[in-house]
Amino acid sequence: MPGVGERIDPYPAYTFFVEISGLVQASFSECSGLEASVEVTEYAEGGLNSYVHKLPGRVKYADLTLKHGTAGSDDLWKWFQDVAQGKIERKNVTIVLYDPAGNEVRRWSFAGAYPIRWTGPELRAAEGKVAIDTLVIAHQGPI
Repeated sequence: MPGVGERIDPYPAYTFFVEISGLVQASFSECSGLEASVEVTEYAEGGLNSYVHKLPGRVKYADLTLKHGTAGSDDLWKWFQDVAQGKIERKNVTIVLYDPAGNEVRRWSFAGAYPIRWTGPELRAAEGKVAIDTLVIAHQGPI
């Protein structure tokens, strides 16, 4: 608990690791899709005109989008190829956020994940950019 007048800074978004089935995949440059929403059903009660009841429904989770520099390992590409051929192997995926001192501060874990889209790097000889692969992963929700 911070003391009186002590400033609490938010955590930086650049220090994170991705674990897939317990193996750390540290080379990701971007992760998005940490999102959940609850569907709402509106119910208008007869004789009650001042408001509409809003009832919670299903929870939906966004797909995770992971971007990383194309490197020596092609394990993620092989995982996608297996899914594309009907050999779906669901894995647990965890995103771990660290503070500047290297301490773990937040962990988001998702069950039953598998890749649903892979995008290869844009290759342009005139530009000196890093080749980036993008992998979109569907999952069944948090663990």
